[in-house]
Amino acid sequence: MNKRKILSILLPPLGALLIRIIYLTCKKRFDIAKDLPSEPFIVAFWHGELLMQPFLYKKVRDSHKIAVMISEHFDGELIAKTVKHFNIESIRGSTKKGAAKVLLGAIKKMKNGYDIAITPDGPRGPRHSVADGIAAISKKMDAFIVPFSYRASKYWQLSSWDKFIIPKPFSTLYFRVGKPFKVQDMDKEMAKEFIKKEMLQYDNDR
Repeated sequence: MNKRKILSILLPPLGALLIRIIYLTCKKRFDIAKDLPSEPFIVAFWHGELLMQPFLYKKVRDSHKIAVMISEHFDGELIAKTVKHFNIESIRGSTKKGAAKVLLGAIKKMKNGYDIAITPDGPRGPRHSVADGIAAISKKMDAFIVPFSYRASKYWQLSSWDKFIIPKPFSTLYFRVGKPFKVQDMDKEMAKEFIKKEMLQYDNDR
């Protein structure tokens, strides 16, 4: 058994346990927009804020079905196996490479009643950029986009391209769900700029 195979078996359950421990030790504050859609929508959050999103989604939608778009790289495999411990399914692929396959997969899931989670700047950045996929899915399905974000009062921040945040135990987590919006009547570039503005609004409100 090679090293990657061993890591793909051992790391996801361990990672899921550590994420739960961090969450349970922290204080939580929630700022959730009212009148969220009852129909399937697109959950949008930055790649660097991925770690605590399963808990925010459960707070908002509880037992609703959701699938997250994750790259086919090895780190994507680790993420997919980790989020499975939180009852989150995966759609493997990238909107930059093999775009048609992953977009069709996401659309099929939405037609079957799933919410779709997307990191518009994943899997390789640049940080806080918006790839074409999120706008394409929203326009095709006439689906709302709902921005999710969180901050931590104390955290470690990796030196990776996404500045990945790992909250420290016993810190305070500030979760936010922004107002839902659509990009149906916008062209691609306008839609991407609008999505970025809405997702960065939490930073501007701090």
